[in-house]
Amino acid sequence: MKNKKTVVLGASSKPDKYAFKAITMLVEKGHSVLAIGQNLGEVAGIKIRTKAIPLKNIDTITLYLNPARQRDYYNYIVETKPKRVVFNPGTENPEFYQLLELNNIKVEIACTLVLLATNQY
Repeated sequence: MKNKKTVVLGASSKPDKYAFKAITMLVEKGHSVLAIGQNLGEVAGIKIRTKAIPLKNIDTITLYLNPARQRDYYNYIVETKPKRVVFNPGTENPEFYQLLELNNIKVEIACTLVLLATNQY
């Protein structure tokens, strides 16, 4: 399995949140994870940052933010140049899909947890 550097945007340290479960499963599967959320915290040994920092060589950004909150991150995501952005259930955003595709970033409308569980990540 290839390690895919992943940014979890909308990270949470609350165990009932899907972002928490995604971080945990990504770590278990051996992926490098950077977590960015509204509040500081820690999940599976990964510290949650509250500021988006410049990154390089990111394979995937997986979103756990509703479309209105995504707008604050449009430039950050495009400038990060990930290979793909995963839009988890509830994060679908056709306006953002167009911007990503114009910048040659793959849009994937899927569930990170399902992708990981079925070895399709």
